[in-house]
Amino acid sequence: MKYIAHGSGGDADCMTLADGPAPTPGPGQILIEVVCAGVNRPDVLQRSGRYPPPADASPVLGLEVAGRVAALGAGVTEWKVGAGVTALAPGGGYAEYCVAAASHALPIPAGMDFAMAAALPETWFTVWANLVDLGRLAPGERLLVHGGSSGIGLVAIQLAKHLGVECFVTVGNEEKAAFCLGAGAAHAINYRTADFAEEVKRITEGTGVDVILDMVGAPYLQRNLASLRRDGRLVYVAFLEGSKGEADLMPVMLKRLTITGSTMRPRTQAEKTEIRDALAMNIWPALARGELLPHLFARFPLARAAEAHRLMESSRHIGKIVLDVQP
Repeated sequence: MKYIAHGSGGDADCMTLADGPAPTPGPGQILIEVVCAGVNRPDVLQRSGRYPPPADASPVLGLEVAGRVAALGAGVTEWKVGAGVTALAPGGGYAEYCVAAASHALPIPAGMDFAMAAALPETWFTVWANLVDLGRLAPGERLLVHGGSSGIGLVAIQLAKHLGVECFVTVGNEEKAAFCLGAGAAHAINYRTADFAEEVKRITEGTGVDVILDMVGAPYLQRNLASLRRDGRLVYVAFLEGSKGEADLMPVMLKRLTITGSTMRPRTQAEKTEIRDALAMNIWPALARGELLPHLFARFPLARAAEAHRLMESSRHIGKIVLDVQP
């Protein structure tokens, strides 16, 4: 098969198209003939040497794919060869064939092509696990999402709308603000021209929000704590501007705040299966009805993966970037 190799790592130019053996599915796994693969921030971190894959995962980049089941591992009964699937993978997505746990795959929603389906797993697994499971986001609450125009951010907006949650987002320009408002956010704050904490305070008349989904990190901590109302939850999914900082934690005690966060890749197979099952029940029907659609910003052929990564690192994109693996 053809796949993207990144050698010992480095900048985007370290990625090259290479030839190698296709993987073989083990017990409980399926082999997917990949049509499209999603591009995500963890891919960029792994390529640059800052996010090594687990010992039992493929060293090839790529955490989400869509394609056709090519072979079944021992004990797999829920899928048939030839079925169209989208799946969360532990690695190996930037390739013509990828192995994934059968219990981490989902059917391609009605009306979606492979490119749209490839944009679903990593963001939906991550947002559901962090906002619903950890963040306990509930109808009628208020949510603040940093990086509202990212793949994660747009899914968080859609989840908020789906649950009946008032959604605030921060963005870096007015184009992204307008897009997020069109996607269902109630308020979009340009962090380059306004202090988000002051804006949240103004809009909510000093009461604050219930949950914050943060991918920025330490520089936002103090203002995040100030923006939460009593019993609020601050949930981290990334630290794009660093994880180390100094803050006055008194608001945590005075307002009974919870600070939590997680990454998806180290979770157990069973934990990921539970998330898959929750998405199948609560989100996939809405996707099939066309109520929750991913936004594809750009598509690149597999051989041009370096361009996809440069676009991701530029933060110019709105929504998802996808690789076309098969013609």
